[in-house]
Amino acid sequence: MKDIFQNTHFSVLDLVPVTQGNTPTDSFRNSLDLAQHVENWGYKRFWISEHHNMESIASSATVILLQHIAQGTKTIRVGSGGIMLPNHAPLVIAEQFGTMELLFPGRMDLGLGRAPGTDQRTAMALRRNAQESVNDFPNNIQELQRYFSKDNRHSDVRAIPGEGLDIPLYLLGSSTYSAQLAAHKGLPYAFASHFAPAYLHQALKLYKDGFESSDQLDKPYAIACVNVIAAATDEEAERLATSQKQMFLGLIRGTRRPMQAPVENMEHIWNEAEKAAVQQMIHYSFIGSKATIKEKLAAFIEDTAVDEIMVVSHIFDHKARLRSYEILGELTKSE
Repeated sequence: MKDIFQNTHFSVLDLVPVTQGNTPTDSFRNSLDLAQHVENWGYKRFWISEHHNMESIASSATVILLQHIAQGTKTIRVGSGGIMLPNHAPLVIAEQFGTMELLFPGRMDLGLGRAPGTDQRTAMALRRNAQESVNDFPNNIQELQRYFSKDNRHSDVRAIPGEGLDIPLYLLGSSTYSAQLAAHKGLPYAFASHFAPAYLHQALKLYKDGFESSDQLDKPYAIACVNVIAAATDEEAERLATSQKQMFLGLIRGTRRPMQAPVENMEHIWNEAEKAAVQQMIHYSFIGSKATIKEKLAAFIEDTAVDEIMVVSHIFDHKARLRSYEILGELTKSE
């Protein structure tokens, strides 16, 4: 079991959560503090997601926050988990990440998704009159790769800075579409099993079976994003996890309030149908003491054979969230 953890990279996905009674400014401060801690605990990368029009998440200006994190850390890789490419012009993304790569050499990751990261009305506000087709996402990725290529130096439109820089691309997905696209393009693939578990195994199989080597990658590299809530005891972890359950319940109900404090019992908050829906969404959640997390997460890694586990921890109290990541980090060093 020790080898499983030592041979698997661990990373962080941060949604920059806003908790009840606090402000986005507090969230920015907490995210940087988390990044600084997990850097010391040996985590490989720290990614921030792009979301819009949600009171519970303050990561809408993703690139600005990535610079904030990179500025306050030294060695950990920093990236997007992900940039929702249909919301942006590929040229602008190439210029932004090119600029950050020059400011923080060798530390930037560019994770790309095709979902809007919000509701449809907000997506329309972001994209204005753009009409998305099935080919837009792969075409935008190809355009982005062209801007980063040295061969683009003779083109009329160039990304400066950005051109010729080695900024690895990652494709993110919650279905089989991005798995097949990542395989075809020879890119690393990250599956969002922290909220969309249904297609995890199918997507990983399609990705690995269909992988074609590329200039960036010669063999498949798969990441699974999961929820982890670790504490001193199973009981305490389960109590902390009620904040996560309330957050996903809000998604089902279409509410956008900040993350709520943990409660002793969820039964008076949700009905049976809502409970089943939430439990389905958070199927890949590892909740418990260090021993419990170790056993269950090791089984997951062995079952999926992923190269990397990316962890999101929806925990209300910042100190408890830090401790959860610290406990997980200890697994890579324990006997």
